[in-house]
Amino acid sequence: MNPAIVRLEEVTKVYRHGEIDVTALDRVSLNIAAEDFVALMGPSGSGKSTLLHIIAGVDQPTSGRCFVGETNVAELNHSALAEWRNRHIGFVFQTFNLIPVLTAFENVELPLLLTRLSARERRQHVEAALELVGLADRMHHLPRQLSGGQEQRVALARALVTDPTLLIADEPTGNLDAHAATEVLTLLQTFNRTAGKTVIMVTHDPKAAAFAKRTVHLEKGELLNGNGQHR
Repeated sequence: MNPAIVRLEEVTKVYRHGEIDVTALDRVSLNIAAEDFVALMGPSGSGKSTLLHIIAGVDQPTSGRCFVGETNVAELNHSALAEWRNRHIGFVFQTFNLIPVLTAFENVELPLLLTRLSARERRQHVEAALELVGLADRMHHLPRQLSGGQEQRVALARALVTDPTLLIADEPTGNLDAHAATEVLTLLQTFNRTAGKTVIMVTHDPKAAAFAKRTVHLEKGELLNGNGQHR
């Protein structure tokens, strides 16, 4: 078993809505090993995306600690967090989040513009990432010239281009038909198995979760064990 690359220790997240406190996560403790592929499942409002966002440094816990490697993500200040995310997190969204006026190549290149790579080095990285997702022949196409499945594969290439520590996917097949969804999930599985990428994916779809090595269930902000009981 590989050592834990993600360690959540008693993580609680409370959102304030007017006079009401809403607990999105309630003392969640979870270890994710390097090179694991974990599917986070649970009903709407169970805290799946909140958990993902805390791991990715997009949101911060109200209490508890979240370590990625040796870094306590919640302790980083705003500028350090942005730099850390760009180096360690590859994020894939349900809605692709491509910039419509940029080509596939330019969309994938965006995270590299924050690095010290030369233009030639950036081109090499982008071409390699698009090759990995099978879209080398579409690099000069705009998003509107691509199918939904191709757009999500461009988003995958953008997430991979910085060689991140974690590949994080929030409902990555939610807007795709069955064929395109299978293509994207197969790519995630391949990156995990052959490139050793640690993948954490939120999904409501048991067919998508079946591509992962293990499934973690959340309900009302709490982790459930394999018997559906609260831990």
